[in-house]
Amino acid sequence: MPLRRVGILTGGGDCSGLNAVIRAITRAAIIQHNATVIGIEDGFEGLIFDRRCELDIKSTREILPLGGTILGTSNKGNPFEYREFDDKGQIVVHDYSERSVKNFKKMMLDCLFVVGGEGTLMISHEFFKRGLPVIGVPKTIDNDLEGTDYTFGFQTAVQVACDALDRLQTTGKSHERVMILEVMGRHAGWIALESGIAGGAHIILIPEIPYNLDLVMDKIKLRAAGGSPFSIIVVAEGAKPVGGGEVITHEAGKTLQGVVRLGGVGNTIASQIACNIDLEVRCTVLGHIQRGGTPNAFDRVLGTRLGSYAVQAAAEGKFGHMVSLNTPDITLAPMENLAGKVRLVPPTSQLVQCAEAIGICMGR
Repeated sequence: MPLRRVGILTGGGDCSGLNAVIRAITRAAIIQHNATVIGIEDGFEGLIFDRRCELDIKSTREILPLGGTILGTSNKGNPFEYREFDDKGQIVVHDYSERSVKNFKKMMLDCLFVVGGEGTLMISHEFFKRGLPVIGVPKTIDNDLEGTDYTFGFQTAVQVACDALDRLQTTGKSHERVMILEVMGRHAGWIALESGIAGGAHIILIPEIPYNLDLVMDKIKLRAAGGSPFSIIVVAEGAKPVGGGEVITHEAGKTLQGVVRLGGVGNTIASQIACNIDLEVRCTVLGHIQRGGTPNAFDRVLGTRLGSYAVQAAAEGKFGHMVSLNTPDITLAPMENLAGKVRLVPPTSQLVQCAEAIGICMGR
């Protein structure tokens, strides 16, 4: 089908590689189809409130190495359940889905490319069921989306965490300290697992495998007894202890986005270890450093491939699908099979077995 006018938005948390996708979609749509490209600003909020700009080859010329997204993004802009404060400071929820559909029609778009994670793609699928021609592009640093081998942003986040571990190794060894690095990973421990293996961690704790603190302590003591009185621990923010323990949060209540803000497990474990062993313990929380900054080569290439193939899929009328990496090819996966699903680290996976085979303690 002819593509005359297409839109693109980036939703959810930002990550490295988003601009590579925006650039690829813009260039492919213009060069291959002479289409007009509309950038919808601040995720679905731009669709709700009709905030947009026109993109062209010139405006996307130098954005490939840039982190973040030139369109802006939001993780609180669900049009079906838009949360905002009323005059009394209370959170109220509105359904702006019909307004969003009207704005889409007002923009006269032949296709809407939605770049995001499982929540964003779930919203996209709901709009597709209401008749909007939507194609999804998978994005998350957590690498926890079904239907694709990798999501762009993940490899850059892993490299950032690995670089941090390299630095913690040297200072930890110099001072004979237990060094803890807390990384992102609400439900899935892919970042912690891969960066921990790459960065030479001695202990890796992930949400999928509840940890036994006694076994963590045993590993630290074993290293000290063997002449290595320092240890490196990587812990995902969503890690929790055995026995049905809860994840650690920054605050008791939910945020305006409607989700609990995680964080603090690294410092909690540090305090517990310090009370049980005569070694200094330090915790570093990597936080949003994992999201920001220049994408690595892998994520630039993956983002470009996903973006260009998304335009091809739109031209073929294959709406309601997500473009995905099915190594070595970019393929399509139906969003109805993926929306709202999270891909976790299988506790019996070969990657976990690899870690344990070389002596890494997984807390079990």
